[in-house]
Amino acid sequence: AKCVDISLSSCTDVAYTQTMYPNLLDQKSRQVIEYSSEYILISVLHNLLQGECNPDLRLLGCSVLAPQCEKDKVIKPCRHVCEHLKKNCLPAFDAIDMAWPYFLDCDRFFAGEEEGCFDPLAKLRGEPEVEEDLPSDLPATFIQFKHHSYSQMVSVLKKTASRCSHIATTYSIGRSFEGKDLFVIEFSTKPGHHELLKPEFKYIGNMHGNEVVGKELLIYLAQYLCSEYLLGNPRIQNLINNTRIHLLPSLNPDGYELAAEEGAGYNGWVIGRQTAQNLDLNRNFPDLTSEAYRRAGIRGARLDHIPIPQSYWWGKVAPETKAVMKWLRSIPFVLSASLHGGELVVTYPYDYSRHPLEEKMFSPTPDEKMFKMLAKAYADAHPVISDRSELRCGGNFVKRGGIINGAEWYSFTGGMADFNYLHTNCFEITVEVGCEKFPLEEELFTIWHENRDALLNYMEMVHRGIKGIVSDKFGNPIKNARISVRGIQHDVTTAVDGDYWRLLPPGTYIISAQAVGYSRVMKRVTLPTKMKQAGRVDFVLRPVEAWPSKLLRRPMEDAYDLYDPLELFDPHAQPETRGGSAQAREKPWWWSYFSSLDLHKPLWLLKQ
Repeated sequence: AKCVDISLSSCTDVAYTQTMYPNLLDQKSRQVIEYSSEYILISVLHNLLQGECNPDLRLLGCSVLAPQCEKDKVIKPCRHVCEHLKKNCLPAFDAIDMAWPYFLDCDRFFAGEEEGCFDPLAKLRGEPEVEEDLPSDLPATFIQFKHHSYSQMVSVLKKTASRCSHIATTYSIGRSFEGKDLFVIEFSTKPGHHELLKPEFKYIGNMHGNEVVGKELLIYLAQYLCSEYLLGNPRIQNLINNTRIHLLPSLNPDGYELAAEEGAGYNGWVIGRQTAQNLDLNRNFPDLTSEAYRRAGIRGARLDHIPIPQSYWWGKVAPETKAVMKWLRSIPFVLSASLHGGELVVTYPYDYSRHPLEEKMFSPTPDEKMFKMLAKAYADAHPVISDRSELRCGGNFVKRGGIINGAEWYSFTGGMADFNYLHTNCFEITVEVGCEKFPLEEELFTIWHENRDALLNYMEMVHRGIKGIVSDKFGNPIKNARISVRGIQHDVTTAVDGDYWRLLPPGTYIISAQAVGYSRVMKRVTLPTKMKQAGRVDFVLRPVEAWPSKLLRRPMEDAYDLYDPLELFDPHAQPETRGGSAQAREKPWWWSYFSSLDLHKPLWLLKQ
């Protein structure tokens, strides 16, 4: 047997070019493999699992069906890669009642590193490209103002986190449809951990793949925060010492790759905007705004922590969208901004009009004053947005101060900002950072300096309003307690440690805290105009024997479990057809994918 070129259509993107027949399953030719149930399975796994664990599983399957061949010798895939993937992906198979494929048996078809093996997933991990040779005498604070490919971005973020390892770390919130990690760099005095009363902040860039300025700004911002902290910049040290900051430069790395092929300066308005699944991520979130409008006229109804309707999962949900939603569940974010391109203006919720047929209709949230204050914090610190000239990019918004209510600009549903506000405690605005979506590299230095102070100024806004701890009389924290502000129909809830943050503009407020099984406590709070730090307002709740049913608030974890099951709901399951025969229900719904096989149907996928 000799090495031959790989000609299997589902395996053309593996990291090697040659394989050998028979393969590890003793299948003796390409034709035999293509008509096998094993090959059909890896070809349709992305549909069966709705993008989860793919393309990882497909590439792992290819490493068995078409193993790497060098010098007429087969090299087996690495066992530790298989074991890690099985641990993470077995729940996805369980969810559709499918057994783990026999040909992905980690002991049988894979090898240990000591035997000599290859990693079939190496190309998914953003392996560093050959980088430009830079002068060795460059200062540590040097920032290279250029467009970064995916692997270059990962390399810069990892190097930055390594240089500031005492205040920074990197992590992934999930994978894109094509398997790229959605990398975040975090800055905090205790990286990787939530600290009591320290607010959580996030920036998200490149939600639309062809809008690249936000991505580059966040890469530069990460390097700037690290360098300035090490240099002793008091503003940056104060920010990082008192805030946990998360920067996600690229939410749509698949779309960015497509846009980058067109090149800077020549990119159209749509190429690369959507994901590899042809989904617009800023239209892919649950429409909770319609539900908020329905509730607005109901006395006592809350316009916060609205659960995700189960009907939402019947549509196509991008893995990038799921990753953000799970991220929001795992961290008690207080403030956020999403960086876009194509205009120069700051918008704030709601993004969906109060009247579905009105494309441009002022549609404020209960926190209209706070959102305007947040939007102005960015706009006023940006020298071009705050410029009064109308003959420039963004000149149409000069009379509005460079900010506008999203739905008044143009209405759309399924946006990320509305979802943040209506499903979690987080307030999010959208910043359109420039009229060019993919500018030339020589423009990036100027764009950075125009946005740098605005980025910092907006982050500091996370410390406005009030914060505190809700506990019982013994000092035990109470999670999911509700913090209400009289006159504002929108509550926030306490985190696991009982701490909370409530963004508020200056003024006098009646604040109350309540939780199931405890009496309500109310306090009068005044926030002076010049106050730049959150006021500390703690609450001690006392238990009550009988909890009035009309005041009963379901704890948020119960609300998620019953009505909003992001973690528990099975998006792969299909509803049973009424009146279906028992025989038709004997096989799971995915069995039809293998109907073309007369013989050798994959009985090994059926759970016994």
